[in-house]
Amino acid sequence: MGINVSDIIPRQNRTLEELRDKTIAIDAHNFLYQFLANIRTADGNMLMDNLGRPTSHLNGLFARTGKLVSLGIKPVYVFDGKPHKLKTQTLQARRESKERAKEEYQAAIDAGDLELARIKAAQSIYLTQEMIEDSHKLLDYLGIPWLQAPSEGEAQACFMAEKGDVWAVVSQDYDSLLFGTPRLLRNVTVTGRRKVPKQNRYVNVEPELIDLQFVFTALGITREQLIDVGIMIGTDFNPGVKGYGAKTALKAIREFHTLEKVMKEKSLEIPDYDLVRNIFLQPAITDDYLLNWSPVDEDKVLEFLYEERDFAKDRVKSTLDNFMKFKSSVAQRSLEQWE
Repeated sequence: MGINVSDIIPRQNRTLEELRDKTIAIDAHNFLYQFLANIRTADGNMLMDNLGRPTSHLNGLFARTGKLVSLGIKPVYVFDGKPHKLKTQTLQARRESKERAKEEYQAAIDAGDLELARIKAAQSIYLTQEMIEDSHKLLDYLGIPWLQAPSEGEAQACFMAEKGDVWAVVSQDYDSLLFGTPRLLRNVTVTGRRKVPKQNRYVNVEPELIDLQFVFTALGITREQLIDVGIMIGTDFNPGVKGYGAKTALKAIREFHTLEKVMKEKSLEIPDYDLVRNIFLQPAITDDYLLNWSPVDEDKVLEFLYEERDFAKDRVKSTLDNFMKFKSSVAQRSLEQWE
């Protein structure tokens, strides 16, 4: 879910075509959850193969990666590792919410309310280890690099962006700004539309570019102060302060400059705030990775998606065309030749 700072963050619209020749680090779990939530049947069920194994995540990953590559964009996917201990409460709350949604889904099915059933089904999804391994396998066959982060995938992606190995981080969440990415890209979709969270409707969207230095200039704050704003609102690692949204928290930081002074002047208590701050300033990351793009193994992709997972053969071949158009440049151009 991440922090809710959308009300205060300036952004610029971009087109996918403008990202040509860019290397982007994608928050893999963020993408996969989108696919699992949105690629479903009318009654809310995930797409399945003939053995009852979910394929919604593979459908989305294959189509969106193919679109990006066809536009000359070089993606790398970063997967979450072990969650920080301060995230335990958030994860437990999410599990409880999913279980409630699962019960409400069944009630909606029994009542014949397919629209509500689809909404509740999307809210009850779990990303399983099997789905993650499926995704790894598909990316390997497509020649697209991926890496496992020690902890938060966004933190690892942001480190790669700060280091200059990728141009931007791709995620719907704003946490990447607190982790220090120079650029955050949102709404990187194939269809140009996005499902409204918890609703069975879509809105037209354009890719958004958020430049971190521009954010600091526009808001008149530093990265440390933006982190303090996030802590007051609430992050995945702390519940935040009741009554403090993005605008209220920003106003308080502008007035008192530091979270410690805000807490003193407003008589607030925020447990573990210094630990949360440190998660964003010094996250668990690794610099032991290689970003290698290789040619697509067409036979392996067809075997995996068509023969094993029941994808339509014509559709697989059509999407593979997007990869094949650019496989030579992807295989031959070094990372230094891409911004």
